[in-house]
Amino acid sequence: MTEKKKRSRSSFKQQGAFYIMLLPYSVIFILFMLIPAVGALLASFTNFNGMTFPDFVGLDNYVRLILKDPTFLIVFKNTLLQAVLVGPIGFVLSFVIAWLINELPKAVRLLVIFLVYSPTFSGTLYIVWQYIFSNDENGVINSLLQTMGLEPVNWLSDSTYSMAVVIIVSIWMSFGVGFLSFVAGLRGLDKAYYEAAAIDGLRNRWQELYYITFPQMTSQLLFGAVQAIATGFAAGTINQALAGYPSTNNATDTILLYMSDYGKTRFEYGYASAMSVVLMAIMLITWRLIDKALSTFRAE
Repeated sequence: MTEKKKRSRSSFKQQGAFYIMLLPYSVIFILFMLIPAVGALLASFTNFNGMTFPDFVGLDNYVRLILKDPTFLIVFKNTLLQAVLVGPIGFVLSFVIAWLINELPKAVRLLVIFLVYSPTFSGTLYIVWQYIFSNDENGVINSLLQTMGLEPVNWLSDSTYSMAVVIIVSIWMSFGVGFLSFVAGLRGLDKAYYEAAAIDGLRNRWQELYYITFPQMTSQLLFGAVQAIATGFAAGTINQALAGYPSTNNATDTILLYMSDYGKTRFEYGYASAMSVVLMAIMLITWRLIDKALSTFRAE
């Protein structure tokens, strides 16, 4: 046996527990993420209705998406708008709130964490927002408008206002596992770095945040960014719950909703797969840009 093979076998024995622990996730990743992604990519080049054998059509689905489907351009714009606003704002707010509550007493901190995180797992809160922005005079905001002598507004059915309402609610409900990762990351920081930085002349909390906190939390920041990307680009549930589908003038429709319509209702799986590939490509490009930006802190 060569020396190289001996070293390889010795390394495998030493890290055997690591590979065993990684195996369940690897199987789940391959079965439920990698294979479906590859399947969607292959299906995007076909005309497939789920009943007959797929018919290869090359790039026809992508040409149809970009050049022949004006509705897709609308939902594409809506998706980008919601992702650009909800993703970064939700990401920044999640970190800022986690940073602010980090110094609170334990009991108060746990209560605030629960209150901030609770909207992400309580679907009934859609009803609260529907009541607040109800189109009739019984809605909370419309009631206030009437007391000021103003006319009620169709917040959820008027295309002028519906996307703004959806974005507000989406930001409020964006404090998910990314927020919890920030909380955990802040609790696990090495305090010795702060003491050393104070001795070296660190002047304020902002410098402390940039030079000490961020470099120690790059993993949590990247995880939170990935969650923000997924939340922003995979928007649809909140939109449909508030404004319905299809919404007025497709004002709040997103790629995810449009893709589900073609896949689940029209059974055009090839065309729906092309949409999913476009959405996945946008998410990957965005993730790479964020990873590159965060690499600045890793380098420091």
